[in-house]
Amino acid sequence: MTVVRERPKAVTLTDRAAERVKAIMANATEDFVGVRIGVEQGGCAGMAYTMDYAEDVAALDEVIEDKGVRILIDPKAILFLIGTEMDWEQDTFTSGFKFNNPNAVDACGCGESFTITPATRSN
Repeated sequence: MTVVRERPKAVTLTDRAAERVKAIMANATEDFVGVRIGVEQGGCAGMAYTMDYAEDVAALDEVIEDKGVRILIDPKAILFLIGTEMDWEQDTFTSGFKFNNPNAVDACGCGESFTITPATRSN
């Protein structure tokens, strides 16, 4: 008998994040297939997270189903996001998604951008 294990998810969601994404998707004006997460150059620490509605699934997207939510990860961003937990935080003055990324070696004070040190080649 062959045992097939589920492949670990590149990104996971907390219950709060999943509930917030569900609410956002329920209020969307169009029929989207999920939420697309990526990274881009920017922010004071060098790289910034991106989120947008996904109109379709691209051929190389990493598709993650977690807690009833579909997340699509841009293939250029997958190596920056492996092991990341996406959370939703809300307090009196601010609210937003927070990415707890084990690959980040530094982040700006507001948490909007991060830095990753490239791997070095060993001989």
